[in-house]
Amino acid sequence: MSWGTELWDQFDNLEKHTQWGIDVLEKYIKFVKERTEIELSYAKQLRNLSKKYQPKKNSKEEEEYRYTSTRAFLATLNEMNDYAGQHEVISENMTSLITAELTRYVQELKQERKSHFHDGRKAQQHIETCWKQLEASKRRFERDCKEADRAQQYFEKMDADINVTKADVEKARQQAQLRHQMAEDSKAEYSSTLQKFNSEQHEHYYTHIPNIFQKIQEMEERRIVRIGESMKTFAEVDRQVIPIIGKCLDEITKAAESVDHKNDSQMVIEAFKSGFEPPGDVDFEDFTQPMKRTVSESSLSNSRGDGKSEPKFGSKSKGKLWPFIKKNKLMSLLTSPHQPPPPPPASASPSAVPNGPQSPKQQKEPLSHRFNEFMTSKPKIHCFRSLKRGLSLKLGAGPEDFSNLPPEQRRKKLQQKVDELNRDIQKEMDSRDALTKMKDVYIKNPQMGDAASVDHRLAELGQNIEKLRLEVQKFEGWLAEVEGRLPARGEQPRRQSGVYEAQNASGVNSCAQDRESPDGSYTEEQSQETEMKVPATDFDDEFDDEEPLPTIGTCKALYTFEGQNEGTISVAEGEMLYVIEEDKGDGWTRIRRNEDEEGYVPTSYVEVYLDKNAKDVHKPLQKISE
Repeated sequence: MSWGTELWDQFDNLEKHTQWGIDVLEKYIKFVKERTEIELSYAKQLRNLSKKYQPKKNSKEEEEYRYTSTRAFLATLNEMNDYAGQHEVISENMTSLITAELTRYVQELKQERKSHFHDGRKAQQHIETCWKQLEASKRRFERDCKEADRAQQYFEKMDADINVTKADVEKARQQAQLRHQMAEDSKAEYSSTLQKFNSEQHEHYYTHIPNIFQKIQEMEERRIVRIGESMKTFAEVDRQVIPIIGKCLDEITKAAESVDHKNDSQMVIEAFKSGFEPPGDVDFEDFTQPMKRTVSESSLSNSRGDGKSEPKFGSKSKGKLWPFIKKNKLMSLLTSPHQPPPPPPASASPSAVPNGPQSPKQQKEPLSHRFNEFMTSKPKIHCFRSLKRGLSLKLGAGPEDFSNLPPEQRRKKLQQKVDELNRDIQKEMDSRDALTKMKDVYIKNPQMGDAASVDHRLAELGQNIEKLRLEVQKFEGWLAEVEGRLPARGEQPRRQSGVYEAQNASGVNSCAQDRESPDGSYTEEQSQETEMKVPATDFDDEFDDEEPLPTIGTCKALYTFEGQNEGTISVAEGEMLYVIEEDKGDGWTRIRRNEDEEGYVPTSYVEVYLDKNAKDVHKPLQKISE
């Protein structure tokens, strides 16, 4: 089976067929290319999907991934990322093994096909030239024969005519002989040309064309084999990643099997356990006996059992609710990075404050009356909490010692802070050790560097380590204080507050209700009657006499900062603002825009111009506040 012998006369059809074969190959290349684009797009979408649901760093969402179910989901996201990577591998392998190879092969195939059909056309042109030569020789022979025949007839006519001279007859005879000779020459040339043409034609149809067509056939067969191998590679590329994809799916299954509902339930307990004991029983109050009724230390009244009356009006002393503390005091409590803030007072009794104003005595009311007052005063509590929320949002984050948290949660936060500081100390010590070794190398080999160049950095590391150690001591002190105050299981249960303070007053304790503020922190509140009947003048006095912090200079915003966290403030690039507190080493500078807008911005975002005469700078703001 050979195209040269079977299809010797199908040159044009073979040319069309081979061109169709190249078109098929190019179509397959285009198909594979689009498949690689789909794989890349799919991998990109999978990666974006995995990234979209990944927990954000240093966010509350990241803390939620400590549960086994959420860890399994995180493992699934990671495995989906690897799964997407395998589809990228498919795309890369198909591009390199199929698309690139076939594209190069198509170019070679086109060149080879062009060469073969060029040879075929050349052979066809040669045989056509030989045929034209044969036709010309044949026509010449035919013409010479006719002319020789006419010359012979003319000679015979002249020879038979008696009126023609002998010279004319001789001339006609010579002309006839000449024409006969030319006819003989044309005959010989025609015969030679015919033999040559027959030889060329035989070689053309039995040698040249079969060889050319055989090469074209081999070329076409190689194209068919190549496209088959490419299809096989197409399947193998997918098959190669199946084990890895299977491992990804196995890991997802393993993560799903690791979900432990019991462990998650226990972690919920550890996360939200406050450390408080449940309230004790409420004592029975006998209203049938005309005797002075006492209330148990766990009842809803103000006194704890000493029979003394509780103040009906709030005072400007320690007994005040924490939202009514002076703003500067509260700010130092929440944000001071150098000194541990004193815990807020836990007692509302005037006896806890030696110089505090005395409140008028009041008659104890029945428990039912207090319940009614508690129910009717609930909207007021909401108003107080709204005020407290506003203060919290305006003044910044919680206190440094986490005193706004329940005891158990506070202990965990302090322990985490201690561990974090210890890790920072270890990092600084490792850096110091490395610099010390580098300094020793510089001392031994001065050509490698100047040993004095690292002294400044070593001094900085020493100062950082000392600061971190002081921070550790501070937080360890708070941790020891909290661990010492956590109640034992055998203690008499009683109502407790979320904020602890050492009780110096003997036998005078207020019964504070456990309340949760809107931002999730715990705070100690007074009894409902005392809380609801705080005079408006008392509240106004605390804030009317408040003066804003003095400005110590100005600053220019180098970049735009979006203050989204509590205690921060948004600034625009190029904006000029007042500086009211320098960076204390934590990377934040406190600034003020106007009387009502102030907060923290990253120190690197502003250029600070400290003013030597700080009081003069503050005068315009002081006038406005007044």
